[in-house]
Amino acid sequence: MLEYVHGHLTEATPTYAVVDCHGVGYYLNISLSTFAQLQGKTECQLYIHEAIKEDAFSLYGFNTKEERELFRLLILVSGVGANTARVILSAYQPIEIQRAIMTEDVNLIKGIKGIGPKTAQKIIIELKDKAAKLDMQGSGDMGTLFAAPSVSPVRAEALAALEVLGFKKEAAQKDIDKLMKSNPEITVEQLVKLAIKEFSAMR
Repeated sequence: MLEYVHGHLTEATPTYAVVDCHGVGYYLNISLSTFAQLQGKTECQLYIHEAIKEDAFSLYGFNTKEERELFRLLILVSGVGANTARVILSAYQPIEIQRAIMTEDVNLIKGIKGIGPKTAQKIIIELKDKAAKLDMQGSGDMGTLFAAPSVSPVRAEALAALEVLGFKKEAAQKDIDKLMKSNPEITVEQLVKLAIKEFSAMR
């Protein structure tokens, strides 16, 4: 069982990272929270969660053990799969998700794509006590953003990330264009986070 991968960061996108460890490239599914912490790095250490199914074997990477633990708690809830848990951790900082669960903030949780009122309630009821035990101080600062080189790459990368997260391409394009029109200097991370919330508001 893998605990972490430490090596050369060869690629990082809003939804996945590739880490070269002694000549072996590990493809790791990541959240925006982890993506933000990888900016400017050429070497990294990501904590691993192995998702094993009959027809697939996927690896998820996290910047901190705390984010990984929160991810593992989320996927314990019926109706919350690995990709949905990743969307949750991409919409808000891990510490914000923890706080929402502990304070029973149903509105914040159900405002995330793929999370309805019933699932939001289940997350709170089933995880409130467990979430309170997590120390999120080491979860990183999502305010550290990277400067996007130009508009087109930002749009393309954000659109690709949203498609991976389960958004329909046409709807995602319209939402991205609207957000970029009001904020031309927006970064990929900001764009994806806002798009997730925009889609949720339109449900």
